[in-house]
Amino acid sequence: MNIVLTNDDGIDAPGIRALGKAISGDKLLIAPNKEYSQCGHQVTTHQGIYVEKRSEIEYAIGGTPADCIRLAVSHLCPDLSWVISGINPGGNMGVDVYISGTVAAVREAAIHGIPAIALSQYRKGGKPVNWKTTTRWANLVLEELMKHPPQPGTFWNVNFPYLQPEDPDPEIVYCKLGTQPLPINYRQEGDHFYYHGNYCDRIYEEGTDVEACFRGKIAVTLIKL
Repeated sequence: MNIVLTNDDGIDAPGIRALGKAISGDKLLIAPNKEYSQCGHQVTTHQGIYVEKRSEIEYAIGGTPADCIRLAVSHLCPDLSWVISGINPGGNMGVDVYISGTVAAVREAAIHGIPAIALSQYRKGGKPVNWKTTTRWANLVLEELMKHPPQPGTFWNVNFPYLQPEDPDPEIVYCKLGTQPLPINYRQEGDHFYYHGNYCDRIYEEGTDVEACFRGKIAVTLIKL
């Protein structure tokens, strides 16, 4: 299989390196050369996109996560069989999927009929990610999901919970996408407004990915285009 790894945190971010360790076999890294967090499904169409070939298996792209997949499909790996995006240091559940560059990469893959999975690690209170644990969970989930490629027009979205180091490994739960809005709060300073909504205060419905992840389970959601 030709597996392309990407993200929205940049090719040198620890998350994509952890993802590489979680997947056995040959992989091609095609990821932004800088951070594009929360860029959504932005694409570059009116200027050139710089491509730095770092090695035979690594390309740093001067563009967004969606740009990375468009270039992979058209030039860099036209016979790719999977796109895996992440591992994002922060949740991408519920309505986050419309904002997330991590998820945009796999959505772009699904648009082209390529099986794809996005992975994110929820950080409760902004606590640091235990990459060793997250890598182990990613290996388990990817091993399972890659046996079941999503149907055309769909993709998998995975969110790992925040747990204490001594806690047992979480259960994998297949659930629906949450639809409740994120908390909207701004602090005003003169003519400027600064967002400071508390992610943990978001409202969620029973049976959604937000509920599953917040309750300490690995949330796996099949999302349609």
